[in-house]
Amino acid sequence: MAKHLIISGRVQGVGYRASMIDEARRLGVAGWVRNRRDGTVEAMVDGDSAAVAALVAWARRGPPGARVADVLVEDSDGTFGEFDWLPTA
Repeated sequence: MAKHLIISGRVQGVGYRASMIDEARRLGVAGWVRNRRDGTVEAMVDGDSAAVAALVAWARRGPPGARVADVLVEDSDGTFGEFDWLPTA
């Protein structure tokens, strides 16, 4: 099950990406995360439906210091080997 996420709020400069990578790896979810120039964070997540749902729930909270305003979640396609950090887009 793959999902595309756009996370908005105070999500850059607070360790959001690094924390998401840690959480994704803990849950066994593959994919990637990156900052976007518009101030949002974008992620593609793929894995077991329960693990993906748990990561989406985490994305709605984020790490301490983040203030998540919204998470747009869309179905997507993709298969990934691990969870990576991509350059800003």
